[in-house]
Amino acid sequence: MTSDVMGNGKKKTDPALTDLYANLQKAANLPSTEEELAFLNELLQSKELNALVNIHNRILGNVERRRCFPIPALSDGMHVLADVLELLLQQPQRTEECQELFLMLQKPLLQGLLCAHDAVAQKDYYPHLPDIPVEEDDGEQTIKIVQLVKSNEPLGATIKTDEGTGKIVIARVMHGGAADRSGLIHVGDEVVEVNGINVEGKEPNDVLAILQSSEGTITFKLVPAESRLNSRESKVRVRAHFDYDSSTDPYIPCKEAGLDFKKGDVLHIVCQDDQYWWQARKEGDKNMRAGLIPSRALQEKRILHERESQNGEEENAENDDFDRELIATYEEVAKLYPRPGIFRPVVLIGPPGVGRNELKRRLIDTDPEKFRTPTPFTSRSIKPGEVDGKEYFFVPREQMEADIEKGKYIEFGEYKGNLYGTSADSVKAIVNSGHVCILNPHYQALKMLRMPQLKPYIVYISPPSLDVLKETRMANHARSTFDVDNSRGFTEDEFKDMIRHSERIEFLYEHFFDETIVNDDLGVAFGKLLTAVNRVETEPLWVPASWVQ
Repeated sequence: MTSDVMGNGKKKTDPALTDLYANLQKAANLPSTEEELAFLNELLQSKELNALVNIHNRILGNVERRRCFPIPALSDGMHVLADVLELLLQQPQRTEECQELFLMLQKPLLQGLLCAHDAVAQKDYYPHLPDIPVEEDDGEQTIKIVQLVKSNEPLGATIKTDEGTGKIVIARVMHGGAADRSGLIHVGDEVVEVNGINVEGKEPNDVLAILQSSEGTITFKLVPAESRLNSRESKVRVRAHFDYDSSTDPYIPCKEAGLDFKKGDVLHIVCQDDQYWWQARKEGDKNMRAGLIPSRALQEKRILHERESQNGEEENAENDDFDRELIATYEEVAKLYPRPGIFRPVVLIGPPGVGRNELKRRLIDTDPEKFRTPTPFTSRSIKPGEVDGKEYFFVPREQMEADIEKGKYIEFGEYKGNLYGTSADSVKAIVNSGHVCILNPHYQALKMLRMPQLKPYIVYISPPSLDVLKETRMANHARSTFDVDNSRGFTEDEFKDMIRHSERIEFLYEHFFDETIVNDDLGVAFGKLLTAVNRVETEPLWVPASWVQ
């Protein structure tokens, strides 16, 4: 059982050292000698310590002003520098300016400056205090007294009953919270007293009630944990593939400590020490205090349990080919910066008939020299008037089958006894030639396309609701793509098949999509596609972390 050391109250304005000095006058019951008390007395009145406390209070008092400080544009300047150096090395003929830039970027002073910038941007500058020394010569138990000022901010720690000893111990310290910033409260510390009240034999909820009724300064008497690891803040970023609302989660240790997020949000995972509950912040959030989110292992168990509890043959059929290893929870990500002259392929995914071909055609027509699509391969015989390499690359069936077996095709299929396919090398050739490769493959090709060598940008073209789909297609006299001659409109069954296909694609591959565009109006959808393509070329975007390593 766990509870949260949280609570709100009025902010106490008396200096903390004055409180400590007053408490020392009542410390007759502490196992301390007169010499030790005199030493503490002198320390608390020293100019040096008072100066430090004064600086500390001034910093805390300037929190609102600090919020106006500029936010760093990026926190991985050294990675960007490494990318620039690599690009300069790849230049076939380097100009004097390139050589000068290459030498300048390797200077220790500049690299040291970037390292310092990254450390500050990543907030990797908190002091790491040594453990409190344990006195073992007299066999007596070491006690530490910690005071925290109760304010509108939660104290940022959870407690639980130790299963072995039955004692109240610190279960978790939230990164960036008041308890963490104090540097004095650690996981495993035993709670002896809270505001002078002995908590021996009490339940965590009893301790929580004491805290909630307390005002001003809260004083903890703690027995330090025998051993603890310095839990430094992780730098892992993940993209969430599900919505999370802590207020509706019956299993979260403390609802007040939960962090809510939406599908697609990028989260900074600051601590993964707990098997079931991670600590995280939303990327870019100025609030330094982390919140609790379910771990990957916990969320995978929840999803599996939910799907296994579904009933009905139709639902079971939908799950037949579901790969348990691809359960979408979190994906580790990193920023990928645009590279001059090297463009990411744009991949249009969607159900048959949704309009991908037309969107691809319009995009290529805007700049045929910039946007290219690979020429497919086929095993059929060349027809009179056809040119090898124009409409198709014509290859023997045996060669094509061998290349398919070797995984050289991102997609392939058979039609009327002939093989057709798109090779991975043809996509790479377009990218390496400085063009933007536009693809609209079958959705199953995503497994082959989504690789570090290609770094594709996946745009899902989604149909609107069934009623809107029928209304818009009929109003524009859209021709059925299921008809070879395109001589008729879509049938009711074809509309329904389009919706079913879209649901299937989203169920299996939604976590792969970088962008979703609903094609309820072709002109509007095309405008959104142009905006997305421009964003890929000009903005740093989150991609799987393995793509930038």
